[in-house]
Amino acid sequence: MEQQHVDVLVIGAGISGISAARHVLRANPGASVVVLERRARVGGTWDLFRYPGIRSDSDMATFGFGFRPWRQARILAGGADIRQYVEDAAADAGVLERIRFGRRAVGADFSHADGRWAVEVEDETTGGRESYSAGYLVGATGYYDYDEPYRPEFPGEADYRGTLVHPQHWPEDLDHTGKRVVVIGSGATAITLLPAMADDAASVTMLQRSPTYILALPEVDPVTSVLQKLHAPARLTHKIARTRNIALQRGSYAFCRKYPRLARKVLLGLVRARAGRGVDMRHFSPRYQPWDQRLCVVPGGDLFKVLKSGKAAIATDHIDTFTADGIRLKSGRELKADIVVTATGLSVRLLGGMALTVDGSPVDVTNRVLYKAVLLEGVPNMSLVIGYTNASWTLKADLAADYTARLLAHMRRHGHDIATPVAREADRSEFSVMGEALTSGYIARADKAMPRQGTRDPWRLWNNYYRDRAMLSGAPIEDAALRFEQAGSSVAGSAAGAQEPTRAA
Repeated sequence: MEQQHVDVLVIGAGISGISAARHVLRANPGASVVVLERRARVGGTWDLFRYPGIRSDSDMATFGFGFRPWRQARILAGGADIRQYVEDAAADAGVLERIRFGRRAVGADFSHADGRWAVEVEDETTGGRESYSAGYLVGATGYYDYDEPYRPEFPGEADYRGTLVHPQHWPEDLDHTGKRVVVIGSGATAITLLPAMADDAASVTMLQRSPTYILALPEVDPVTSVLQKLHAPARLTHKIARTRNIALQRGSYAFCRKYPRLARKVLLGLVRARAGRGVDMRHFSPRYQPWDQRLCVVPGGDLFKVLKSGKAAIATDHIDTFTADGIRLKSGRELKADIVVTATGLSVRLLGGMALTVDGSPVDVTNRVLYKAVLLEGVPNMSLVIGYTNASWTLKADLAADYTARLLAHMRRHGHDIATPVAREADRSEFSVMGEALTSGYIARADKAMPRQGTRDPWRLWNNYYRDRAMLSGAPIEDAALRFEQAGSSVAGSAAGAQEPTRAA
């Protein structure tokens, strides 16, 4: 099998992959870059999900790329618009022509002797195999399992005669017009589906075990709207909105963590104001504190509008069993349903399931820490892009892409073939990088699949944009914890160092 060589191989053509490729090309003129993408189009998550009403749950001023203004005044955007925005950004940056679609990275092995990755790739359109070698590898697949969502088995569901669907695999021909719909879940997907389906369905009920904190945002950013009417430059308008919204994200998160009781009071007060006097606050009062789980945002209060109109409803209860015609709850109430949507969450799988080895030795990602939240301990020449859980994903993706581009430029200037972060056992905690952050379901499941949290800098992941920006974009590349080598210079020692770390007794 003929091996194709590139300087940088990016796995994934979603937001993270496009940002990584763009930054690398800009900082390293002449570098050969190829992006591998399993799907047939750019967009990643925004090409995968097709359920009604799909939209961002972060404001587009910060969810959009830092290098490309989001030109609409709408604060949250629909999935189709986001996908097109990502594709346009890829085309303008010269990345689109470097993407090879229908390719799934199966395994990657780094050789210290060669100073290169050997990557085995499956062409999913033909079933054939391809082989790539790359000086540097960027894992930009996110951490969702694109094949299988999280889908618990419910008692009695085999007896149900209606349609059962998960949002991750939404059928194109599913027509909910005039149907009774029950959406199981209380996260961003469920809260999006309710108003999106309410106008056409006979009824829509969101069935939740426990509520989520919900915050209504304006549909349109008033400041951006005014600046656009004044014909202010798009980049200036984007910069103003982005700077303000980053500060608001950080400030509100810090406020909620420092003053949880007051934050809870404020958030529930805003819900009362939106939902009206007759609202049963039991449906909107979580048992946990603000930002123990991610906040859900609704544009223009659309959720509250359909609830007040009577087109939709919320049931807070536990499932006893499915019946032939719907769901019977622990309280004894039965929800009749022609369609049940299981908005029960996502499964976690890092690197798209690609097997990772160094000099033939398997790498257990869950036993490694991240250097500056980008490089994986003991794994040479690889960046792993993990976005924020408490802010817009893209803020972190852009920082990781910028750091990767700077690192590659530094290596080229100084003639380094290999860069490897080296940690000590004391740098590793028992938690994953997700385990201390939030308590939502997919975060808890991610604890078993993600790298460990570090105990100190530069191994600790802070989920703090300002701190990360100083560390990734401002600090020098040279660092005592980052080892630079020439290919073949210390093969034996490096290979030994790639073995799984020994845990302290």
